[in-house]
Amino acid sequence: MRIRNAVIAGAMMALSAVAVNAKPEKGYFTFDAMGCMLLQECTEGVTEVHSLLDVSSQYEDPERYTFATLEFNNMLNALHQVGVKVYLADEKYFPVGHRGVYHTVSNNFYLNRAFMGRPSTLMAVMRHEGWHAAQDCMAGTINNSMIAIIHDEEKVPQIWQDIATKTYEAMPNAIPWEKEAFWAGKTANMTMEALQACARGKMWETYSPTPLTDKWLRQNGYK
Repeated sequence: MRIRNAVIAGAMMALSAVAVNAKPEKGYFTFDAMGCMLLQECTEGVTEVHSLLDVSSQYEDPERYTFATLEFNNMLNALHQVGVKVYLADEKYFPVGHRGVYHTVSNNFYLNRAFMGRPSTLMAVMRHEGWHAAQDCMAGTINNSMIAIIHDEEKVPQIWQDIATKTYEAMPNAIPWEKEAFWAGKTANMTMEALQACARGKMWETYSPTPLTDKWLRQNGYK
């Protein structure tokens, strides 16, 4: 059954308790630093995103982002409707190479400021992490720590299955969720439509749960 309890979708880490605004105990560019940020205990250099302008204004030639305005802001509005906040955060809070992360407990996700200077990267990460929020919605409600796949696995194009399998070969349990998130990350409007369905309370009408997910939802009183 493709439902799992996930503290964090897109990355696995140990969360440490630290004082607000203190440096992470194990230093920056570590999973510990990311955990500190996710727990909202490290807040310096972390700013909430209210529109695409909050991101584009951080970089040269913000006009480059204009093409993405409608999709980005529609995703953001749907996320806000279901209680998910999006933040732009300093690179120091991410392990090397990590571009974004969604936290299923706080229902927030974070974009790595160092990578968002390319509009195409911003949109890919926004869609990818937003898809994890949609998976959270599919698993009953956004307000739990469960996520569920949205599409039957065989429907995911092979290229994204291969990329996810390679990327997460050290974390094979994450592959079913990640391969459709990779697909969504490179497909215009796919995440936007899923998030809008979640915001309307029509997730299971728009996307039929897989048989085992449907059984789980009924057993746990969600349907």
